Amino acid sequence: MRLRLDIAYDGTEFHGWAAQRGLRTVQEELEAWIPRVLRLSEPVSLTCAGRTDAGVHARGQVVHLDLPEVADIDRTIADLAYRLRNVLPADLVVRRVSLAPPGFDARFSAIWRRYVYRIADSTPDPLLRIHVTPLRTELDLQRINAVASRLTGLHDFAAFCKQREGATTIRNLLQLSARRTWGDVAEITVRADAFCHSMVRSLVGALVAVATGRRDAAWMVGLLDAGERVGEIRVMPPGGLTLEEVGYPRDRELAARAAEARARRTLDTAESPA
Repeated sequence: MRLRLDIAYDGTEFHGWAAQRGLRTVQEELEAWIPRVLRLSEPVSLTCAGRTDAGVHARGQVVHLDLPEVADIDRTIADLAYRLRNVLPADLVVRRVSLAPPGFDARFSAIWRRYVYRIADSTPDPLLRIHVTPLRTELDLQRINAVASRLTGLHDFAAFCKQREGATTIRNLLQLSARRTWGDVAEITVRADAFCHSMVRSLVGALVAVATGRRDAAWMVGLLDAGERVGEIRVMPPGGLTLEEVGYPRDRELAARAAEARARRTLDTAESPA
């Protein structure tokens, strides 16, 4: 029996999603509580849609876990949702528990993830201080939006990623945009089929360089041809970043999407997701 959990958390006091010995993480917190509230004799293992780094927040994280079959599935789901709401700390919330459809994999079935990076480049609102990054220089968001169309699409984003052995840095960037929101905060939205390690914060760091006039659009676009990590790109602080939403295909396409996502991509063979 596979369950889907939709969760949200304030990442300020977490050392990221993934369990790490001696550190407080989102995965560790959930994997400690779920067997207790369901009175399971065996530990559980959770898989998330996207591993967030230390200090990064999530409003739309998706997780799956497998449990032994039970006689009353609806009762088990209702009990798990109710009990977790009562035992989890205030900075971690399970918003919904549901039975996952056949073929669902929180990580590999996803067709996109949407992150938003928030920057206070004017007098910061104290109510937003935990979830925005302060910046002394004003951003010209028109410069970001002007270069966005040249960055979207299928590219090798190695310049923005911390390389991992055997992992591809080819990604399909589906959306990149910037706007002003409540409190005059600058919001940079980045949506892609997947992200490699530190990609979003590095991408935003390069965009900030363009938006403040320190770099031009040609420099930004040229980074796509670097083929390796570029050290001059600033990795923005984690507190301004939030995983907002994860998208999935129709139920009948979940298993096929998971199989496709497990295959290593190249620029010559990769296809854009639906």
